Amino acid sequence: MFQTLAQALEWASTRLQDVSDSAKLDAEVMLLHIIHKQRSYLYTWPDERLTSEQVTEYKQMVGRRELGTPIAHIVGEREFWSLPFMVNPTTLIPRPDTEILVETALNLPLAENAKVLDLGTGTGAIALSLAFERSNWQITAVDKVLEAVALAKANRDNLKLPQVEVLQSDWFDAINRYDFNLIVSNPPYIDEEDEHLSQGDVRFEPHSALTAGEHGYADLFYIAEAARDYLAPGGYLLLEHGFGQALTVRDKMIELGYEAVATVRDFGSNDRCTLGRWPR
Repeated sequence: MFQTLAQALEWASTRLQDVSDSAKLDAEVMLLHIIHKQRSYLYTWPDERLTSEQVTEYKQMVGRRELGTPIAHIVGEREFWSLPFMVNPTTLIPRPDTEILVETALNLPLAENAKVLDLGTGTGAIALSLAFERSNWQITAVDKVLEAVALAKANRDNLKLPQVEVLQSDWFDAINRYDFNLIVSNPPYIDEEDEHLSQGDVRFEPHSALTAGEHGYADLFYIAEAARDYLAPGGYLLLEHGFGQALTVRDKMIELGYEAVATVRDFGSNDRCTLGRWPR
């Protein structure tokens, strides 16, 4: 079968080439997870031999990937904003495109001790990335799913960011302050009838965290409307949405009274998030 690192990579890459667009990378990530080394080790010591236990574990991991299981679920971790986040099937896997939400938030003209609310936090990726960059921000992260709350707390503790408050809340239900300088959210925004829900990694993620009614706009519209009662004068609302939803989200926010409404593109030049300022 295979014994060395180089042989393992070749075997796995071949097995995965018809099921993954990133077969070689997938093979590397799983092997590195097993040997607990940096990527350079694979190519510095290609003839390093695996133990029989490592061979068995690697075969099992590759087998799961062949069935479509996301890499993040196989290794239990996904990097976001250069930070390691534990993941599990109860939440969405953090996407690189969502980093533009963090970048946009960090570029807003907010006070050093700004009050921030992250709605539907999932793994806590957005809230914790913001806290990592702005240690004085007062950040609250909420999710209605208990397992997601537990996961976000675990990531908070692992990253040593105790200043982030993590609560269970169905959107604003458990929020009792009304002076946030920034409300940020990556809510469900995929149409419930979208054919892509049966393809790729999303098959293994909770559809309740992916889909929304009204052709994907229900949660976006609800948050935009309700956030007005929780924003301080001059506070910002920042929402991630689908690449084809920007115009409708902008129109809705303008209709609701937000000012300076604008859309920001992601790293693939797709419309990815829209923000607006509540009037002073």
